[in-house]
Amino acid sequence: MERNTKQRTAIQQCIADAGRPLSPQEILEHAQGVVPGIGMATIYRNIKAMLEAGDITTVSLPGGGDRYEVSGHGHHHHFHCRSCDRVYEVHACPGDMQKLTPEGFVLESHELTLYGVCSHCR
Repeated sequence: MERNTKQRTAIQQCIADAGRPLSPQEILEHAQGVVPGIGMATIYRNIKAMLEAGDITTVSLPGGGDRYEVSGHGHHHHFHCRSCDRVYEVHACPGDMQKLTPEGFVLESHELTLYGVCSHCR
């Protein structure tokens, strides 16, 4: 059983409060506001433990580093702002992707990432 340290609590709260996937650097910046002196090694160690516990999931973007969000959101997609590099959750889905799948293939899952400029950067 993992210890629930003030660092772990700060990281968990940061990810939960964000409401969007965060990069390790974003997690570090937010957590330092709660626990001054927290370092990147602590961030990565806690991310690993939280992934293993199933508390968070990885959001992998093509050509970008991994982001992390709270588990249990169900099926959703993401919007990646090319200006500020933030990633946001999109809770809509275009629907049946089987019609795009080549004949005879069986679709098991899909991921969709939208790219553009967020409302804050616009």
